[in-house]
Amino acid sequence: MKRGSFAAGFLTCLLLAGVTTTAFAAGIMAERSNHRIFVDGQEVQMEAYVINGNNYVKLRDIGEQVCFNVYWDSDNGCVQVESGKPYTGTAPQQTAAAPTDGSRYVPKVGDVIRCDDGTDYTIKDVSRWDKNAFSSAPLGELPAATCDWSKLPQPEMPQAEARHFTSGGQDYLFQRNLYETRRMLYTLYNAIGENPETWQNGQPVKFPSGNDKVKINLTIPADVTPQSFWPWRSEQITELFNSCPPGTYSLEAWNVYKNGVFQYTEYSIYVS
Repeated sequence: MKRGSFAAGFLTCLLLAGVTTTAFAAGIMAERSNHRIFVDGQEVQMEAYVINGNNYVKLRDIGEQVCFNVYWDSDNGCVQVESGKPYTGTAPQQTAAAPTDGSRYVPKVGDVIRCDDGTDYTIKDVSRWDKNAFSSAPLGELPAATCDWSKLPQPEMPQAEARHFTSGGQDYLFQRNLYETRRMLYTLYNAIGENPETWQNGQPVKFPSGNDKVKINLTIPADVTPQSFWPWRSEQITELFNSCPPGTYSLEAWNVYKNGVFQYTEYSIYVS
């Protein structure tokens, strides 16, 4: 945290609301202070008032000058001070590790992701979200059904996860993207419906035993090496499926961050 010193015996106190040049509050008179204020030897301009011989400045002004954040926490009805964090005047946006209902999540600067190891991971840069070589531009709605999905396997959506680790001095976060996992699943559903080996007469084709020809998991075993790709390309799934339709397909999508900077969304698929 940047440390500031106030010259001329300036006594720093807290004033969260502005006052007029001469005002009375509970019988106390406040007058505009003309004391000079210095931070690390440099004079700065801050509004200050003298009350009972003491100088008062706004806490938010101090935070802005010496680098700590302060904001009003409406949920808890109190003022929050965050040392060592740059002044914004607003509360950091808190998010879960990922939306648990599979809804779309668009990361924003200042989002704080609670990781599975209990740490908080702050997102610092999302410029690569839709503006780099690993992006296929902003992804909108999920694929529409081209066959009756209700007749296909209905795998359970995995739990939200945020895996935090360091490697080579870099700070990484892998955040499970349930919305894009659904994109992979629905793309696979349509591939099943468009392949005559797995879909005929409006019905999925089964083995003579009655078992489904295609099984689907939305997690990938840790002891296997999946095929991974980015940015999103639906043909990566459809072409792979059409090359070997029967089988068990395991799908995952993860948002990847390094040192707080979004890198790409990684799509992984494993066939067994």
